[in-house]
Amino acid sequence: MGRVTERRKVLRIRDGAVSSRPDTLVAEEPLEIRLNGKPLAITMRTPGDDFALAAGFLVSEGVLAGQQDLRNIVYCAGATADGSNTYNVVDVQTASDVVIPDITLERNVYTTSSCGLCGKASLDAVRTTARWPLADTPPVRISPERLASLPDRLRAAQRVFDRTGGLHAAALFSEEGELLDVREDVGRHNAVDKLVGRALQNGDLPLSRVILLVSGRASFELAQKAVMAGIPVLAAVSAPSSLAVDLAAETGLTLVGFLRGSSMNVYAGEGRIVLRAAAAQG
Repeated sequence: MGRVTERRKVLRIRDGAVSSRPDTLVAEEPLEIRLNGKPLAITMRTPGDDFALAAGFLVSEGVLAGQQDLRNIVYCAGATADGSNTYNVVDVQTASDVVIPDITLERNVYTTSSCGLCGKASLDAVRTTARWPLADTPPVRISPERLASLPDRLRAAQRVFDRTGGLHAAALFSEEGELLDVREDVGRHNAVDKLVGRALQNGDLPLSRVILLVSGRASFELAQKAVMAGIPVLAAVSAPSSLAVDLAAETGLTLVGFLRGSSMNVYAGEGRIVLRAAAAQG
């Protein structure tokens, strides 16, 4: 819809020289997600892939598991006093046989672009609601060398970042290192939701044979989203949080952090990493 970036006037100072010029910024707008007509959550996001974002959010909430659970997603008119459509409110309509957890209708969640689903840091909740236990997924094996090649491929695919410098990115890769999908957003958790939502819309859940790579840190909510989508490997170019490591260890998720150049830390699920004998003994 052409709302991913916006132009703003900026005062530029370089080596003492001052000039005025327009600058390209990443757009940030609120998105209200409604579930069967009832308000559920508000997130700050970069407009685009809004339906996928909403679907992916509901996968991580344990509401949706596949195409059959989703009847329709629509933008809601009348979101403003004059009744116009701002394209900032979506309504997710589920199939009639989908059981809606009570908790999703008892709270109105505000999620920020940095914290994800703040306050829902429950390891037990994720473990008990995950539809696809990672221990039951087909074996995924990936070498450190292949993992090390992924950040450069992600960076090369960040088209909007090149124009703004202000977006997070998330990507899905195959075991062979093929880039399957990439999404950008002002919030890293939104970028992941857009990937997962697109997979749900395409009938590709669970994502049991892919690697999820994120451009920032690996927080609890990102590990949660990976587990709920059946993703066995989560890699991040920055640090994981302690709760993300705990969740990975409890659910069998392979969690890699500080993936930079040929270096990385494997915090959990090291059995999926193919190591040379000499390296493994070091």
